[in-house]
Amino acid sequence: MLMTNAPSSWFKIVTFALSAAAAASVVYWGLKTWHITAPLDVSTALLKPALITTGIIARALGGGGMPLIASTTAAPPSTRYALIGIVANRSGGGVALISVDGKTAKPVRVGGFIDDRLMLQSVESRRALLAVGLDKPTEVTLELLKPVK
Repeated sequence: MLMTNAPSSWFKIVTFALSAAAAASVVYWGLKTWHITAPLDVSTALLKPALITTGIIARALGGGGMPLIASTTAAPPSTRYALIGIVANRSGGGVALISVDGKTAKPVRVGGFIDDRLMLQSVESRRALLAVGLDKPTEVTLELLKPVK
């Protein structure tokens, strides 16, 4: 019988499997010991822009010795509201599509509140009247833009 010193194929497979298991164990325990953390999420820092005021810019450019006085006058109420569309009947009832502070327009029925203070008093063919109540004087008149020809 002829004997060779070449290892059999099963011996090679077992040796490879034991070597892979030992390498995986070293990697696992090495990562657990060194406390490697995930990289920081930069997107959350980018979502919150820094508050930059005109005073900060003035100081950066060499000015800003005088304190800035903020304007205390509020914008007129008519600039907060935009009339997008109207469905009106002859008796002054109907629905108006109104946008508040540039947000998505919402339908409001006559007598329904637009915000916490004003309600839709009545609608006409191209106008919507806003007031504190149905029997109160009109505070804001919104008009549809004329169609472009």
